[in-house]
Amino acid sequence: MTTLLVIAKEPRPGRVKTRLTPPFSPREAAGLAAAALADTLDVVARTPARRRILVLEGEPGPWLPTGFEVVRQCAGGLDERLASAFAGCTGPALLIGMDTPQVTPELLTVDFADCDAYFGPAEDGGFWALGLAEPDPALLRGVPMSTPGTGAAQRARLAGLRVRDLPRLRDVDTAYDADLVAKEAPGGRFAAELARLGAAGDR
Repeated sequence: MTTLLVIAKEPRPGRVKTRLTPPFSPREAAGLAAAALADTLDVVARTPARRRILVLEGEPGPWLPTGFEVVRQCAGGLDERLASAFAGCTGPALLIGMDTPQVTPELLTVDFADCDAYFGPAEDGGFWALGLAEPDPALLRGVPMSTPGTGAAQRARLAGLRVRDLPRLRDVDTAYDADLVAKEAPGGRFAAELARLGAAGDR
């Protein structure tokens, strides 16, 4: 069975979702981040897994459900932090972020029986999921992160492996993204929090 990893930041004002400000205040952006993280962790908790690990920068909060191990993120760039997350795993592992609260247990229920990797591209050119049957940190180290070419660069690192591509999802980076993602998952905490604050177009 697969280990599920979620890499995340503690949702503190001024430290997360800074591209949501404006139109949202830093406190409101942190509230949206907390809701997205809570939705993501809830989905992971409902997905069959051998282990569930939160790879966290900061401190756990009330949004953390039971059944998760918490591992501190290492120092360094995002490529190093992702590589370190995989380095702590034995056996198949699938890693996602906290920016796709529209994810579902069906998307995260992967089978490595006849493939070596899973890759989930993101609308912004990055990726929202990466799964490795045999976690190898070298497949992530040195990949340029947070650029429009990140996804393509990471996908190229998987050359020679049998890769299954997951559906393309939208990360929540901007207020425009937030509106679209909330519409994809209208029953979640993220959509409820966005509705409470008022959609970006109403500001």
